Amino acid sequence: MKKLLFIFLATLTWAANAQNMIAKSATDIAPLLIGEKIPNLTLKSSDNTDVQISDLLKKKKTVLVFYRGGWCPYCNMHLQALAEAEKQVLDLGYQIIAVSPDSAENLKMTAEKDKVKYTLLSDSKGELIKAMGIAFEAPENYKSVINVNSNGMNTSFLPVPSVFVVNPQSDILFEYVSPDFKHRITTELLVSVLKNLK
Repeated sequence: MKKLLFIFLATLTWAANAQNMIAKSATDIAPLLIGEKIPNLTLKSSDNTDVQISDLLKKKKTVLVFYRGGWCPYCNMHLQALAEAEKQVLDLGYQIIAVSPDSAENLKMTAEKDKVKYTLLSDSKGELIKAMGIAFEAPENYKSVINVNSNGMNTSFLPVPSVFVVNPQSDILFEYVSPDFKHRITTELLVSVLKNLK
């Protein structure tokens, strides 16, 4: 009986720690699941001020997006598509928040380039990205670009592009996690999901 209890506790400890690890590849991640809570961590806004993620989430239901960075063309297309659908998202009672390892300074360039009005946040240290279980070891050919775009804060990881729909209590209601960075949730599907969650 003691041996079974030990194995059970060891498994729980491993599962809890899995979220804070950096997976070897995008297919090895262990993301938080529907029903789990978004951890309350401090990120940086585009004007470089500290922001508690829970303070933003409790304002209203949220579409929480994780993207690789403003240097990624697939991310830029996704951010632009979200910007075009923002009115529909707002009309359904949601806000959009997008998080990347880019530095706060680089968020401003992304907002201007992609015509983004919604909130962009910097997680250059990867604390939230790791806690969400979506961090993985960046391939060698990406390390210099993520180093530059994070102002030297990140030299080793990328987030798997992900979309989480979250209630004001920080509970995950829906998620779309795609290890293939070329595939993103369409805005049509996202809007349909938001309508069905009402």
